[in-house]
Amino acid sequence: MKKIFLTLGLFLITNAAIVAQEKEQPKQVIGVKGLCEMCKKRIEKAALDVKGVRSVDWSIADQQLTVYLNPKKTTGKEVQEAVALAGHDTESVKATDEAYNNLHGCCKYER
Repeated sequence: MKKIFLTLGLFLITNAAIVAQEKEQPKQVIGVKGLCEMCKKRIEKAALDVKGVRSVDWSIADQQLTVYLNPKKTTGKEVQEAVALAGHDTESVKATDEAYNNLHGCCKYER
């Protein structure tokens, strides 16, 4: 009888851990080019405007955008496309020349 309760208890703990993992927000780290605080605001706003993005943080120092998103509503690719439309190159989507040229002078990174 003890073995049955022990097995059932282990099953419930394991199942609870699996369910908790499914609810975690997927985290993606995306390389995004930029230079300053204005870039940070623009990049983060563009990413947050994508439906399904829960939170973002772009680091000026390492030029990495950390994105928490709902994979049922969006993808990292869609986030990169939105950031590129704002004028910033990402690791797999390049901004158009027009979008890049619309950036403020201090925001023009080396392409």
